[in-house]
Amino acid sequence: MEKVGGSSPLEPTIKKMNDKMNLEILRHSCSHVMAEAVKELWPDVKLAIGPAIEDGFYYDFDKKDAFTDEDLARIEKKMAEIITKDEPFIREELDKKSALDLFKKLDEPYKIELINALPETKVSIYRTGKDFLDLCRGPHIESTGGIKAFKLLSVAGAYWHGIETNPMLQRIYGTCFESKKELDEHLKNLEEAKLRDHRKLGPSLELFDIYHEEAGAGLVFYHPKGALLRTIIEDYERKEHLKRGYAIVITPHIMQAGLWKTSGHYDYYKDNMFTLKVDEQEYVLKPMNCPGHILIYKSKTRSYKDLPIRYFELGTVYRREKAGVLHGLLRVRGFTQDDAHIFCLPEQLKPEIKAVIDFVFETMKVFGFNDVSIELSTRPEKYIGSEEDWKLATQALEEALKEKGLAYDINEGDGAFYGPKIDIKLKDALKRSWQCATIQCDFALPKRFNLAYIDKEGKERQPIMLHRVLLGSLERFVGALVEHYNGDLPLWLAPVQVLVIPIKDTVMDYAAKIEQALKLEGIRVEVDSRNETLDKRIRNAELSKVPYCLVVGEREEKTGAVALRKKGQGNLGTMSLDEFINKAKKEIEDKVV
Repeated sequence: MEKVGGSSPLEPTIKKMNDKMNLEILRHSCSHVMAEAVKELWPDVKLAIGPAIEDGFYYDFDKKDAFTDEDLARIEKKMAEIITKDEPFIREELDKKSALDLFKKLDEPYKIELINALPETKVSIYRTGKDFLDLCRGPHIESTGGIKAFKLLSVAGAYWHGIETNPMLQRIYGTCFESKKELDEHLKNLEEAKLRDHRKLGPSLELFDIYHEEAGAGLVFYHPKGALLRTIIEDYERKEHLKRGYAIVITPHIMQAGLWKTSGHYDYYKDNMFTLKVDEQEYVLKPMNCPGHILIYKSKTRSYKDLPIRYFELGTVYRREKAGVLHGLLRVRGFTQDDAHIFCLPEQLKPEIKAVIDFVFETMKVFGFNDVSIELSTRPEKYIGSEEDWKLATQALEEALKEKGLAYDINEGDGAFYGPKIDIKLKDALKRSWQCATIQCDFALPKRFNLAYIDKEGKERQPIMLHRVLLGSLERFVGALVEHYNGDLPLWLAPVQVLVIPIKDTVMDYAAKIEQALKLEGIRVEVDSRNETLDKRIRNAELSKVPYCLVVGEREEKTGAVALRKKGQGNLGTMSLDEFINKAKKEIEDKVV
């Protein structure tokens, strides 16, 4: 991936291209060393692929017996021996036939399949040590001694090419850094991430649960507190979109298959779509919101004076994800997008892209995410539309980023089938990236649907279409939010903002009076009047991650006061009820994070 441009206002310390590329090369080299170690320990194991990934690497192996934790320790020890030997990575180039003969001799069926699929007439291999070699484009570091800090993390199953009918392989995950200090920090963050896992926090905080056997996998059930959190997020988004000139729309959840054939989704995305028969006609549970917005645009004649038109929908979509890739709120089969489509004139395109970028940054900041990375994804192998349109679309996105002075990576070939895109990934408290905002520039769908506006001369012209989300999947964003804050949501987002704890039954009326006063001010409050000790109720409030507790007894009742406790800070002393209400309202209005 190529890094381009300056710095983001949300990320003043984006790494330079060489730093990232060098780390990827280091990790890929470490993956190669792991494969060498595995082959030394188990010569009959077959090798598949071993790329660098974000924060580490993996390698897929075909091994009869399962790798155990003890095996990982053995592999690490063997890798350390290989690194100590400082074996050089030696590149060789072979013609395709020679490469096939070589890997047939080595009895490596997965490598043979990879070679046969390559369009090139020449292939490269890398050798290390006496006997080990691997099919690889490279590049690698000079020698194995350049690997200073690594750790093998886990083993998981992985189908070859991700296809369920293919053999199940064993995937060993590892990570590698340039220094032990960086590795130790990463491992510490991984342990912290386990504690913050939204799949545990969500149910324990009564926000949501993700699986009911009677309903099926990949479907989210929001409990009252989680539904309230979603509503707070959605209400904020509606208000901000209306302020920026978006019109709110709602489109059907199912539409006829012909619509999706026109859009191209049926041909390019069918494996991920749910289809059903209605009155002998094929319908589709919508995987995207764009065709519905297009039909609204087409509902009447549009003038150049009407543009730009911005449609916004909190649209629930359905995607036929394989069971093996489902993961908490991060990968589900039904989710809601904060989806918008902008129909604009050519001269409006860049200003609209810039406005969306600003909107993204403002929104991320409000929710407490101050670190982002940006990628520009270009034309994939399978695409619709002309090369000229793709060039214009990519140029508009890239120029907008450059004019904003933002640094970005070029992600070759990873655009949507109908247009290039900008992906803005937020980074959480543990420096993990989460895909959220996307801006896609599209000349193809307006052409396929014959979209038009009347220009100044009374002639029909084709508008340009921008697809964009800010938070993306609300399910994924809620998962990110819960993990980022470890469940300790800021006051403005907390489903229960204040818990009133009466010390004795004699002050129950005063507790009820406080509850009513807070509700009248729009503050979300509950009273814990259970027959439990004060310490136990305070402890429960801490575990439930309620931001504020108001402890009240006879002394507080006499003075119209409350004893204030803040999550994580303990007792903050006594203040009047009015004083607390003013303090809480200001914190909520300012959206303090």
